[in-house]
Amino acid sequence: MRSLKLVFAIGAVLAGAAAQAQQADTSAADPLEEVIVLGRGETRQVQSITAQQIEYLPPGTSPLKAIEKLPGVNFQSTDPYGAYEWSTRITVRGFNQNRIGFTLDGVPLGDMTYGNHNGLHISRAIPTELVGRAVLSQGTGAIDTASLSNLGGAVEFFSASPEAEVGGTVAQTFGSDSARRTFARFDSGELGTGTRAYVSVVDSSTDKWKGNGTQETRMYTLKAVQPVGDGTLTGYWDYSDRAEIDYQDLSKNIVTRRGADWDNFFPNWSAAIAAANACAASGFNDGIACDDAYWNASGLRKDHLGYLALDLPIGESMQWKTTAYGHHNRGQGLWGTPYTPTPGGAPISVRSTEYYLKRMGVLTSLSWKGAAHEVEGGIWYETNDFTQARRFYGEPSSAGPTRDFTELLQNSFQTDWEYDFDTESYVFHLQDTWSVNDKLRLNFGFRSVHAENTAKTVAAISATLVKNGTIEADEPFLPQVGFNWSISDDMEWFGSAARNVRAFASSGTSGPFSTTAAGFNAIRDVLEPETANNYETGLRFRGAGFEALVALYHVDFKDRLVGINTGPGILGNPSVLANVGSVTTNGAEAALTWRPLTSLTWFTSLSWNDSEYDDNYTTINAAGVPRVVQVKGQQVVDTPEILLKSELTYDNGSWFASANVNYTDERFYTYLNQGSVDAYTLVNLAAGYRFRGFGAFEQISIQLDATNVTDKEYFSTIDSNGFTETDPNGTWQSLLLGAPRQFFLSAKAKF
Repeated sequence: MRSLKLVFAIGAVLAGAAAQAQQADTSAADPLEEVIVLGRGETRQVQSITAQQIEYLPPGTSPLKAIEKLPGVNFQSTDPYGAYEWSTRITVRGFNQNRIGFTLDGVPLGDMTYGNHNGLHISRAIPTELVGRAVLSQGTGAIDTASLSNLGGAVEFFSASPEAEVGGTVAQTFGSDSARRTFARFDSGELGTGTRAYVSVVDSSTDKWKGNGTQETRMYTLKAVQPVGDGTLTGYWDYSDRAEIDYQDLSKNIVTRRGADWDNFFPNWSAAIAAANACAASGFNDGIACDDAYWNASGLRKDHLGYLALDLPIGESMQWKTTAYGHHNRGQGLWGTPYTPTPGGAPISVRSTEYYLKRMGVLTSLSWKGAAHEVEGGIWYETNDFTQARRFYGEPSSAGPTRDFTELLQNSFQTDWEYDFDTESYVFHLQDTWSVNDKLRLNFGFRSVHAENTAKTVAAISATLVKNGTIEADEPFLPQVGFNWSISDDMEWFGSAARNVRAFASSGTSGPFSTTAAGFNAIRDVLEPETANNYETGLRFRGAGFEALVALYHVDFKDRLVGINTGPGILGNPSVLANVGSVTTNGAEAALTWRPLTSLTWFTSLSWNDSEYDDNYTTINAAGVPRVVQVKGQQVVDTPEILLKSELTYDNGSWFASANVNYTDERFYTYLNQGSVDAYTLVNLAAGYRFRGFGAFEQISIQLDATNVTDKEYFSTIDSNGFTETDPNGTWQSLLLGAPRQFFLSAKAKF
């Protein structure tokens, strides 16, 4: 019934938009100043968010949170900024972020997983204040998207350009839980050589909204643009130093017993020691003593990301673009664990998953534009050297802690394993956009993908953890086709179809190398990479002061890979990876941007998604007995059926205000749909004023933001430790609560 109501609702949007399109006098109307662009002229479902929309959010908010209002997007995080990486999750049309592509100025960011094996999170790649726009492709990314994971959509971020005039921006934010953020940017203006550049600094810190500990970020960013003849040479560099004290993973059972404010023991060392002693006395089988809370936990990441990009015309009809990039990362994920006591010391040690990543790559393309055709082709190559290790650091005495969870640790007493992963990736693409006539454009092309993952064991505490070998994904022909037909000046019909592949992950904690030595040898020659066929079609409308779209889509997701978890996340037990069948997805989306007054904009999106598992799969228990998992026909985990987002914005250049309401439907965290979290609705508000020509300043603005205004208690992230088959007692410890009501006051000055 709910699905039927949604179909009628989308039909109403379509009918209303069509009626307005017929009645609109577009020749007499001013063009719509778009801050949310619904992809007019595209052959795919595409929308973009401008910097103005991002500015309405509390400073430091992840640009991912800015796109959550767009159709098909389910975004979750336990912090109000959407930047806390252990909890940040995004799904689009049923595909989670492991199966979506992400880029910054065309540079690949990997799949932005917490495990950090092939990229980095957007919040570490660029300060929010420097994001010029974000572009979402719900169905499939552009054929030249530099990603090996975009089975579904892609999210492209673009950095702001340096200003032509000398100037700068200074901003300061204070908020709930002792939050503070300082941002400063200086623009050189256009120098004698035509060079334009800016440099920015970010220093931010906030206490957790429950429990104890801080989450801190420091960033330094430089961007320069140099004219080269008729072309441009762009350089970009960003350094990020992030330290996040974690929230404790919860279960429904823990929330019932302990309350919503329950968290890790820090700084109560005595309570952590008492729980560790009780855990050991039980033989490490008392879930309450061992896993309800840990001493402390954190995520530490230090990143350097840079690129040089040349955009050069060759004659009047050809364009050459080349980008060379590099990324260096060092990080640790720390957990104060009672499962491995310090030898001769406290019944607690600090378990670390360690990351050391060096990747370099180049993207180059050549395009030619004729009277009716635009042909473009290119190559993307990347080499990724990733080292990952599991180590333990001691606490020498039960009298008090000595380890700082905000600093990278040294001098471990035990290494369980250390692996070197080498990944070589080659992607070629070729496409043609054919303007058949003034009304019809066709786009067709293909990608060829080859990714080779090689693992070498540096150290292993047991033979079962020794994993050496190579696995590869090779797909020579992945086609993509699309069309755009301008039915009238106010209406267009679009459609696209694409096939994509997801390469394997080179990691000891996810992907084919996360199992045992015997497990890897068993799957290395039979495991298939995941593939997906995406189909979509829709209508876009445009009139005096409004834009609207309606889209339908279908996805065939094949060779789905599942890693079966075998215990609490802190134990680090190897998962078992296997192809477990396919998923069929059908859905519909609608969006409307309406400007009834010059300063007033209303945006609403409505989405329906039906993603179901097509096949049961078989697991083997500890006794070697096979068991069939009856998932066929069940809804895909963390995929709400209904999403409704609505935002009303007023901005007359001086006064501005924004109010948005986000409804998220029920979500399952068990494959058998026997464990779920309730639907919820959040309300967020923002308001401010801009003073212009204020003394030496071009502009001074004051802004107040309020998130979760109704103080709704709800579960946000539901897979902090992955998903499980079933959870009849509500004990699966993989849930995180969303932040309560928060307030932020910001001041910004431009000069």
